[in-house]
Amino acid sequence: MAKCAICGKGAHFGNNVSHSHRRSNKMWKSNIKSVKIKVNGAAKKTYVCTSCLKSGRVERV
Repeated sequence: MAKCAICGKGAHFGNNVSHSHRRSNKMWKSNIKSVKIKVNGAAKKTYVCTSCLKSGRVERV
């Protein structure tokens, strides 16, 4: 679900590193919003990241 329909941006994974250098798993979630966009002249509800919305890659309805 948390994946942009336009650019494919999703969750990123890595490590939390403490002061003593112990590591645990960490996940960064992308800023994904559920919006209505125009697809072939019709309105369709999809998940789009905010960077795609801000740059104007999609047209909201």
